[in-house]
Amino acid sequence: MSQLPANKNMNWKLALIFVIGMGFAQAAEKPNVLFLAVDDMNDWIACLETTPHAITPNIDRLAARGVNFTNAHTAGVFCAPSRAAIFTGQFASKTGCYTTANYFVHRPDIRPLQVSFTEGGYETFGGGKLFHHPAGAIDQRGWTEFYLRKQSQRESGWPLDSWSEETPFPDPFPASVYNEGKEVSGGLFLDWGAVPEGTEEKMADTMRANWAVSKLKEKHEKPFFLAVGLYSPHFPNYCPQKYFDLYDPEKIELPPYKDDDLDDLPEKIRKQKTNRKNLHHKGLEELDAIDDAIHGYLACISYADAMIGRVLDALDASPYADNTIIVLWSDHGYHHGEKGEWGKHTLWERTSNVPFIWAGPGIAQGEKTDTTVSLIDMYPTLVEQCKLPETPQNLEGRSIAGILEDPSSAKQLKVFLPHMEPESYAVVDRRYRYIHYADDTEELYDVRKDPNEWTNLALDPKFTEVKAEFQKRAPKKFVKPNPKLNLRKQLIFKGDTFHWNVGK
Repeated sequence: MSQLPANKNMNWKLALIFVIGMGFAQAAEKPNVLFLAVDDMNDWIACLETTPHAITPNIDRLAARGVNFTNAHTAGVFCAPSRAAIFTGQFASKTGCYTTANYFVHRPDIRPLQVSFTEGGYETFGGGKLFHHPAGAIDQRGWTEFYLRKQSQRESGWPLDSWSEETPFPDPFPASVYNEGKEVSGGLFLDWGAVPEGTEEKMADTMRANWAVSKLKEKHEKPFFLAVGLYSPHFPNYCPQKYFDLYDPEKIELPPYKDDDLDDLPEKIRKQKTNRKNLHHKGLEELDAIDDAIHGYLACISYADAMIGRVLDALDASPYADNTIIVLWSDHGYHHGEKGEWGKHTLWERTSNVPFIWAGPGIAQGEKTDTTVSLIDMYPTLVEQCKLPETPQNLEGRSIAGILEDPSSAKQLKVFLPHMEPESYAVVDRRYRYIHYADDTEELYDVRKDPNEWTNLALDPKFTEVKAEFQKRAPKKFVKPNPKLNLRKQLIFKGDTFHWNVGK
């Protein structure tokens, strides 16, 4: 065997050591994470092929390059408990956050997701609606930077102020036929309309998307966790006219309704939803405005999609494109008259089913799966993918890293969803949705045969064993709800920060 000259042999060895070393360095490199949250966005995105469906080209292209979960469910039935569960990795049944967001006040021992990233060697950047939106609801710990678009927010408890005096509003205001002639304040419920032309860049969500773009243009020496939350399509449904113009008002499809849908519900929940139906759904029917309200919602989904597109484009153009995990999620779904409800807060499919898409290194491309998953699974999955330290609290979700790598490996599992009080919950899998209320009343739906959940099977003795199996998935113990905080008396401002004075 011929021998290389000594110097050439040495050069070859050095080159081999360099290549192997680079390989080890790349293998050890932690992925960045782009964490994209939207608010009140149900499963009407185009890539989920629902009726009706929104025009969402940017979310669709993300789904085409990753894994799209068609049977994903929220971890809380409205914004506050859902986000508390996501950032703690624990359900309300353990944290007490059934209707509140402030886990960090009552349970400061819990390590939130962003702190796990910090302790795992990451830079952490957050902005927009990641936590709940009122003052005092953002967990300030662990952020390298948290974006707020004006100094007054920092000095008043970090409220998001997504719609405030300096953001554009429709003219006339209020804009919808539902609110015409009313004195509107607070949440601007069921108001929709176009903002003045040329004001898109002044909208809070646009500014948040632009901030995320600027972060992706920066040079980062460490891996980063970049989390950006959009308020849209949460009410009010205000956005530029061009997003309304994507839809033909005469061709907007309505979701399926059933007049007697509430008749087979337990008495207490039937009375509650009958009142909701009379107040909202019936009111819109009388105004012939259901399709108008849905038009506003669809337009704002398309606006949110456009902002997501800005961020995805910036990532694609950055040096981080090939080593960034992207997670897109909505905190919960939204009813548009189904079961008499216009909103969330329920244990039914319209509240629980959410967009949930992952893409990036180690994740299959162009896959769609109906395996049952929960948003609470994000925390343990990111711990595994990003090699984050163990948490002091037990994470209640499961890592879905294996499913993301090979969706065909997914096993059938039941997903738990707490309601707004102890002992009230749903358990869901591919076949059934079981609902248990705190007064021991029940609902059961065969979602394969009855996707609209129109026929309650809970009183049919044939399903006694099915209900018993689903009850096993519920916690054996539900903690008490956390005491409510008094914003005026207990929220203390100090410079650019705040804290809650809860005493001993």
